[in-house]
Amino acid sequence: MSELFLYRLSRLQAQAVAPVGRLCQARYGLSRREWRLIVVLARHGPVLSSELAERAQLDRARTSRIVTTLVDMKLASREVIPSDRRHARVALTDQGRALYDEFLPVVVELNRQLLLALSPEEVQQLDALMERLAERAAANLKALQVPKPT
Repeated sequence: MSELFLYRLSRLQAQAVAPVGRLCQARYGLSRREWRLIVVLARHGPVLSSELAERAQLDRARTSRIVTTLVDMKLASREVIPSDRRHARVALTDQGRALYDEFLPVVVELNRQLLLALSPEEVQQLDALMERLAERAAANLKALQVPKPT
C-alpha cells in the first residue's frame, strides 16, 4: 500500500459517515457524536455515564458535555446515583427513542447504498476481514501495556 492503511481507513470513514452527519444536523440539529450516544443508549441503555463513554469510544469529559446537550434537548435523562453522587445513569427519553426510531432507517439505507459497490460475496468477505482486523487491533492495544487515559 502506497499510503498508510490507517490513514486510508480514516479517510474512508470520514467520507462514508459524512452523509449521516449532514442529515442528522439538518433534520435534528444533532452532531454525529450526539447521534452516536443516542444509538448507544438505544441499544444498551440505561447505562452509567462512564459505561456510555466507553461504549461510544469517547472520553468521559466529552461524553458528559454531550449528555448535557441531549438532556437540554430532552432526548436523554440523567439520574444521579444516590449511593455515589459522582455517577449518573443515562437513558433515552421517549422523545429520544422516537428520534432514534425515525432516523435509524435512514442510516441503515445509507449503509446499504454504500455496500452496493460490493457484491454480496465481497460484503461477506469484508465483514470477515473487518472482524479479523478488529481482533488484531484489540490485541495490539493490549500488547502496549500502557494505562488507559482517564
